[in-house]
Amino acid sequence: MLLINPQAVLKALLAQEDLDENFRITIEDNGPKSFKIQTINGKEVTVCGAYFLSNLLQELVFLIEKGNVTKGEILLEKIEELPSRRISRMIKERYWDDLTRTLDEKGLKKVIFDEKVQQDNLYIYVPEGDKDALEYYQRLAKTTPNLKVVSLPKNITPTYVKSINDKPGVLSLALSKSGAELQGEPYVVPGGRFNEMYGWDSYFESVGLLIDGRKDLVKGMIENFEYQIIHYGKILNANRSYYLTRTQPPFYSSMIKEYITSQEQLDINWLRAKLEVLIKEYETVWMVPGKREVSNGLNRYYAEGLGFVYETEPGHFKEVIEKFATSYKMEEEDFETQYKSGLISCPELDTYFTHDRSLRESGHDTTKRFVAKCADLNTVDLNSLLYKYEQDIAFLISEYYAGELTLSNGKIYEAEYFVDKANSRQKSIDKLLWNQEKGMYFDFNFVGNTQTDFVSASMLYPLWAKCCSVSQADLLVKNVLPLLLCKGGIASSTEASRGRIDDENPQRQWDYPYGWAPHQMIIWRGLLNYGYEAQVQEYVYRWLWLITTNAMDYSGTIAEKYDVVNCTHKVNTEYGNVGTNFECYPDGGFGWMNASYKLGLELLESELQEKLDLRIDPDILF
Repeated sequence: MLLINPQAVLKALLAQEDLDENFRITIEDNGPKSFKIQTINGKEVTVCGAYFLSNLLQELVFLIEKGNVTKGEILLEKIEELPSRRISRMIKERYWDDLTRTLDEKGLKKVIFDEKVQQDNLYIYVPEGDKDALEYYQRLAKTTPNLKVVSLPKNITPTYVKSINDKPGVLSLALSKSGAELQGEPYVVPGGRFNEMYGWDSYFESVGLLIDGRKDLVKGMIENFEYQIIHYGKILNANRSYYLTRTQPPFYSSMIKEYITSQEQLDINWLRAKLEVLIKEYETVWMVPGKREVSNGLNRYYAEGLGFVYETEPGHFKEVIEKFATSYKMEEEDFETQYKSGLISCPELDTYFTHDRSLRESGHDTTKRFVAKCADLNTVDLNSLLYKYEQDIAFLISEYYAGELTLSNGKIYEAEYFVDKANSRQKSIDKLLWNQEKGMYFDFNFVGNTQTDFVSASMLYPLWAKCCSVSQADLLVKNVLPLLLCKGGIASSTEASRGRIDDENPQRQWDYPYGWAPHQMIIWRGLLNYGYEAQVQEYVYRWLWLITTNAMDYSGTIAEKYDVVNCTHKVNTEYGNVGTNFECYPDGGFGWMNASYKLGLELLESELQEKLDLRIDPDILF
C-alpha cells in the first residue's frame, strides 16, 4: 500500500505519459512508458507499460473521486492486477452501477437528454392508463426546467408517432412504491449515446448481471418489460418516443426463465403475472396474421411507421434519397423536405422505410442481409427465438402450474398448446429455412418464394433454441462455423455475403469483419446444447483475447463491437463505435460486451484463463 498525494501524482503522470492529452494512456502515446511514483513518506515505485500505467491512472482518479485529493492510499496489487481479473472486477464493482438508470426524481436527469437528436425542451411521455405516473412526473416538472409531461393517447398510431417527431422524448417506465414514495424500477442501458432501456440488449445484460449476483437489476428490467407490454403494446426497441412502433427480438421468456432459476424461493403469483403478460406479447405482437405472422406458418420482423427513420444521423439515407430525387427530377434537399412534409407521395420510398424500420426491429441495424428486404423475410433468428418462446412457455406452465395456467380473465392455457405450436413451427423451419444440400439454414423470402443465400451468424440461432436435430447441428458446425470463424471470434457474416465495398454497397456494422457480443453468446450456449465443448473453449478464448488485448492497450476500453479480423475496436463503419470515447476510465464499458466477458470467463477453463492473462495469440493455441 502506497501513501501518496493523488492529485500531484496524477498531474505528473498525465504530463509525462498522456502526450495526446485525451486523459488516457494507450500504446499510441509516445511517452517513456515508465513512471516513478513518489510517495509521501519518501518511497519510490516504478510502474512500466501502457496497461499498468492506465491502471495507475484509473486508481488515482478513483481516489480523487472519493475525496482523497491530497492524501490517499493506493494498492500496488490493483495496479498490477491480472487483466482478466481486473476487467471482470471492474464490470462487477463499477460498470453495472455506471450503466444503471431509474426514471424517477433521483435518476431522471441522467436519462432525459438524448444525444441522438436535437431538442430544446425535454419531454416525458406517459401512457394514457397510468394516472399515478402522470401525476408523479407533473410534480417533477414544476421543479425541472424545460421538462414537459405529455399524456399519450390510448390508440398510438404511426401517424401520431410521426406528429411528435419534432418533440422527441423519453417514455415512462415502471414505478413502484417505496414506503410512501414512488421510485423507478432500475434498468441497465447499453452505454454511451444509448442512454435508454433497449429490448434485446437487456436480455444479454441480464446474463452477465445474474453471473455477478445482480438479481435486483434483472428483476427491475423484467418489471419494466411488463410495463411496456401492458402500456405500449410491446417490448420497445427502446423507451424513446420515436421507437413506439417498433419492438425488438423476443428474449423475454429466456429472461424470465433464467431469473427464476436463480431464485432460492419463487413467488408463484409473481410468475403467473409475468407469464400472462408474456403470452399477451406472444399473441398480440408476434402472432397477428398479416403483420408479423405470415400465412406460411413462420414470422417476420415488421415495424410500422411513417417517413424517415427518426434517430439516424444526418445523411444516413443520402444514397437512397439521391436515387429517388433523380427519378423525380428534383434536388435532393427539396425532395427530402417535400417527402417529409407529405407534399410528395413516393410509395417505393415508403416501402424502403418499412424494410429499414424492420431491420432495426431485428436489432441488426444495419446489414446487407436486410437492406430493402427485411419485411419480406422469414428470418432464421426470429423463428428460432419464437420456437424457444413456445417451448419456454410450455415448460413454465408444466413445471409450475401442473400443465394448465388460468389467466386473470379466466382463459385457460395448457402446456400442450404451446408444445404443438413449437412442433408446427419446427416443421415449417425445416421445410422453408433448412437447406439440406448446403447443410445450413437460410432466411426465406416469402414474397419471392425462395431462400436467400446470405451466410450470417444468425443461421446458428437454432443451436441456441434447440430446434435443430443432432444431424443438423453437426452440419452447421461443419459447414457454417468455418466460414465465420476469425482470429478474434465469430464474424456477423462472411466476406462473400457482404460483397465488395463501394458507393453502391457501403460497409455496414452488422456485416463482416465485425463481431458482436450477442452472436458470440448465443453461439457458445448453442454449441454447448449439442456437446461441442472443445469448440466453445476456442471461440470463447478468441473473443476474450480480443477484448482483453484491446483493453490492455487502450486504457481499459470495452467497446460496442469489434473488428474480429484485424482484432481492433477501431472501426470504419456507420455510427462509429460506442464505448470508446471516455476520459481516464471506461464509464460503464458497454452493456452486452460486459456480459459476454462475464459469461466467457465463466465458461473458459482455468488453463486457458492463465494463457489469456499472458495474451497468448489464439492462432498459436488453436
